[in-house]
Amino acid sequence: MGKLAGKIALVTGGNSGIGLATAKAFVTEGAYVYITGRRARELTGAVEQIGHDAAGVQGDVSNAADLDRLFSRVRQEKGRLDIVFANAGVAKYAPLGAITEELYDTTFGTNVKAVIFTVQKALPLLPDGASIILNASVVGSKGLPANSVYAATKAATRSFARTWAADLKERRIRVNAVSPGSIDTPGLQTLFSSSPVGEQRLKMLSGAIPLGRLGRSEEVAKVVTFLASDDSSYINGAELFVDGGFAQV
Repeated sequence: MGKLAGKIALVTGGNSGIGLATAKAFVTEGAYVYITGRRARELTGAVEQIGHDAAGVQGDVSNAADLDRLFSRVRQEKGRLDIVFANAGVAKYAPLGAITEELYDTTFGTNVKAVIFTVQKALPLLPDGASIILNASVVGSKGLPANSVYAATKAATRSFARTWAADLKERRIRVNAVSPGSIDTPGLQTLFSSSPVGEQRLKMLSGAIPLGRLGRSEEVAKVVTFLASDDSSYINGAELFVDGGFAQV
């Protein structure tokens, strides 16, 4: 019996990177997992990679109608959700002076608005004692240049873990945040290659991470699985860093 045997889980942005690795880990531990993604082909491929006990629901988590359709399906098929991993996010470099309204709206729409309404719309499906995990980031604690908009969204995410843990205390629903550092995902590689800022950031990180390397999605997935399971039954409102020591020293 796995640590999540019989549990029903949702992973937003589960079609690649940290989300896909976490969905695989959840299934390995006995859960049935719903994953979301905007790109149908990639989502189908992710479900095939997971292999069993998984379903993909195409949609944009910043779109209320897509969220309603997602939770309607979960309600019809399973009737509840025991675990929510609000993982979907976007990032783009923009120094102060070059921030556009489009970048602000897109980043806050996916990283803040979508997190709020993903969790809020999931609440009727969550039994008492459920677990919610939010994907924050070390950038919420570090003052990295050209990162102000993205960092602000992740600072908000970390704050949600505290305030929602208080909001949901009567239901004993635990809300925690995981804050990855630089994790070797397709999204990060695209970000690094998107501008000279990214190339400079990659060079800087090679000497700034005490473990001397980028992290792996599977390493984050193990921490999210811990927070989803009863192994973390007395952890609530917390932020767990998975960053090789980058934000710690």
